[in-house]
Amino acid sequence: MKKNICVFCGASEGIRPEYRVYAEQLGKILAQQNRRLIYGGGNKGLMGIISNAALAHGGEVIGIIPEHLVKAETAHHGTTRLEVVDNMHQRKARLSELADGFIAMPGGTGTLEELFEVWTAMQIGYHEKPVALFNVLEFWQPMLNFLQHAVNEGFVRDSFYKTLIVSEDHQTILQRMDHFIPKDLQRWVKK
Repeated sequence: MKKNICVFCGASEGIRPEYRVYAEQLGKILAQQNRRLIYGGGNKGLMGIISNAALAHGGEVIGIIPEHLVKAETAHHGTTRLEVVDNMHQRKARLSELADGFIAMPGGTGTLEELFEVWTAMQIGYHEKPVALFNVLEFWQPMLNFLQHAVNEGFVRDSFYKTLIVSEDHQTILQRMDHFIPKDLQRWVKK
């Protein structure tokens, strides 16, 4: 079982109430399955919702947040452990270090940047951890369409594209993460 799950998600709630519901469900199931939530340490938006849900159900939550965001009063001081780092680069490095796998929920540019960094790191062999898209209300579908276009145009290998775990069901995501077996780690090198 992947014990430490890093969740990337928005510091806003989005416009649909379902985003909140799915974040609450994921936080709850992580706690119930005795998995540790690793996340960006914020108290706003989906970040705050998922961390509060995990904590409310007895889960352990580790937040990693840059000093700049602590000063902006966005830190969640009620987490099990809150680590304050100097900058965003250190935050991402620490999230990656602690995680056994990554789930991207709906979010904005920060979520996209975090997602692509860890997925690219897997591609070039820096880690063998699963990367998943929690496709709430088909939020990720336009990006998946673009990635398929990149595959079709020869810029992304199909075998690498297929490493992404995609589902609208949190149980399916966690099960597929637990059974993830990395293959063809040199797939970025043309053979």
